[in-house]
Amino acid sequence: MSTPKDSDTEPKLFKLSWRSILIHLTLLFVCVVLGLFSWYLSRPQSIRFYQTNLNEYLTVPITSEIDISLDHNSSFAVTDYAPLRIEMLKGNAYFNIKKKQADDFRIKVGEVFIEDFGTRFSIRMQKHGAHIVSVGQGKIKLHTASDEYLISALEQADFDNSKISKHRMISINEVAPWYKEQLP
Repeated sequence: MSTPKDSDTEPKLFKLSWRSILIHLTLLFVCVVLGLFSWYLSRPQSIRFYQTNLNEYLTVPITSEIDISLDHNSSFAVTDYAPLRIEMLKGNAYFNIKKKQADDFRIKVGEVFIEDFGTRFSIRMQKHGAHIVSVGQGKIKLHTASDEYLISALEQADFDNSKISKHRMISINEVAPWYKEQLP
């Protein structure tokens, strides 16, 4: 039997070569670059919530062209990034849009989307699921599950997630009866 040599029992040292160091640094660089890309490309959503309590009214300038006035016990959410999205959560809101917005500006009420054409209008959400939209100036387009409807100035319509009903003419005082600064 042979006795082990001293060279067999010594631990082997790991040799670093320039080539292996360069490969590891390249992999580290690629991981850092991909991490930075994922940080900048996946911008986190930022949503602002506005809410009023009982006997409280609020007017919020969303942009320089859009003012939203809330009735008491109302709320909505708006995204802070483009394209601008507004979602009505409950209550009544009056929208004063001073000029035509981009084509992708939308307001969501339940499952219905409202597209604006430079208008002033109000939305009244009802607890039983039917809602009322009243247009003071300009026109809006409602996109329901079944169809699209155009509602012009001094018209009002009841709607739910699938259709509109009771499309009728109204007076200027019926657009947003709770709103203090009525239309001209």
